[in-house]
Amino acid sequence: MNTAESKLTWFKSSYSDTEGGQCVEVAAGKEVVHVRDSKSEAGQIVRVSREAWAGFVGEA
Repeated sequence: MNTAESKLTWFKSSYSDTEGGQCVEVAAGKEVVHVRDSKSEAGQIVRVSREAWAGFVGEA
């Protein structure tokens, strides 16, 4: 994770439970939305354009 990513504010879905189930977290950057596995904060981060994220959420 780079310095800019370490300053992001990450959010979990309101549908996520406290049991530690399958969850993702998202953080909105200036130009992209960052997505990661909530159980692996130091793991891989997927970055998508804000437009692509809006399209995904609109379909989900």
